[in-house]
Amino acid sequence: MKQRYWRSIQITGISLALILGLTPQSLAAPNLKDVQAKVEALQEEAAMAAENAQAAKIQLASLTRTLASVQQKAAVQKGNVDSLSKSLSAIAVTQFKSGGLSQSLELLFSSNPQLYLSTAGSLEAITRKKAIQLRQFSVAQQRLTATTFTVNDKLTLVAKAKAKYEAEMKSAQTKLDEAQALLDSLQAAERERLLKLQQQQEDADQASSLAQVALANNVSGRAGIALRYALKQIGDKYVFGAAGPVYWDCSGLTMRAFEAAGVSLPHSARAQSRMGKSVAKGALMPGDLMFFGSPVSHVGIYMGGGRMVHAPRPGSRVKVVQFDNSYDLGRKRFVGARRF
Repeated sequence: MKQRYWRSIQITGISLALILGLTPQSLAAPNLKDVQAKVEALQEEAAMAAENAQAAKIQLASLTRTLASVQQKAAVQKGNVDSLSKSLSAIAVTQFKSGGLSQSLELLFSSNPQLYLSTAGSLEAITRKKAIQLRQFSVAQQRLTATTFTVNDKLTLVAKAKAKYEAEMKSAQTKLDEAQALLDSLQAAERERLLKLQQQQEDADQASSLAQVALANNVSGRAGIALRYALKQIGDKYVFGAAGPVYWDCSGLTMRAFEAAGVSLPHSARAQSRMGKSVAKGALMPGDLMFFGSPVSHVGIYMGGGRMVHAPRPGSRVKVVQFDNSYDLGRKRFVGARRF
C-alpha cells in the first residue's frame, strides 16, 4: 500500500513538472561555471559604466572650471558697466542742472544706447569725453550680454555632465547589484563552492602574475618606472574610482604609475587615450598604455611578450594578463595604444 502511495506521488510530481515545462536539466542545480561567467560579465559591465562615469567626471570638472572663469569675467564686466552707468548718470545730472537733458542723453536713457550711437550727428551736443564714455558703455554692455549667454550655455553643459556622471555611476551599481542577486539566488553550499572556485582562479592568476614581475627589470626610462610601479600593486583589489594606495580601478592604476614616472594623466581611460603619442599594435613596447572598448572603457600597461598589467573589474585584483594574437580583452576589443 505504501509503495503504491509513494509511486503515485512520484508520478504526480513528474506529471506536474511536464505540465510546467520543467526538465530534469532545469530542475538540476545551476552550472556554477555558467553562473560564474554571468557574474563576471556583469562585473565587467559595471567596470565599463564606472569608467564612463570617470570620463563624465573629468568633463564635469573641466566645464566647472570654465564656468567659474566665465562667471568671474561676467562679474568684472558687470562692474565695468555699473561704473560707466554711474559716470553717465552723473553727466546727466550735471547737464540737467545746467539747463536740462540734451537730445543725445535723452536718447541714451531711452534704454537703447545703440540708437544714440547710430545718430552720430548729435555727438556735438556733448563733449568728446562724454562721447568716449558712451561708446565704452555700449561696448561693455554688449560684452556683458555675450558673456551672460556663455554663462547660461556653460550652466547647461555642466548640468548635462553631472547628470551623465550620476547615471553612469547608478548603472555601475545596478550591474553589481544584479551580480550579487545572482549569487544570492544560489543555495548556500553552491554559493560557497562558487566563491571557492573564484578564489582558486584569483590565486592562480596572482601566482602567475608575480612570477612575471622580473620581466620589467630591464625596462628603462619613464616606461620602466611606471611599469614597475604597477607591478608592485599585484594582488590589490579593484574598487570603483579608486587610485591607490590599496584599492584601484584601471585608470587610477595607470594614472598613479605614470605619476611616479613624472607624467601627469587624468583619472579616466578615455581621457588618457587622447594623450601621448599613438602607437600601432605591431610597434608596442613595454610601458605603453593599451586601450580597450568603443568608446574607450579600459586601460592597462603593456609589459612586452603579449602581456599587460591592469586592474580588471570588481571582484578581481591587479594582475598580469596574457593576450592572444588579437590583443582583445574578452568582449572589449583592443582599440589603440599610447606612449609617454
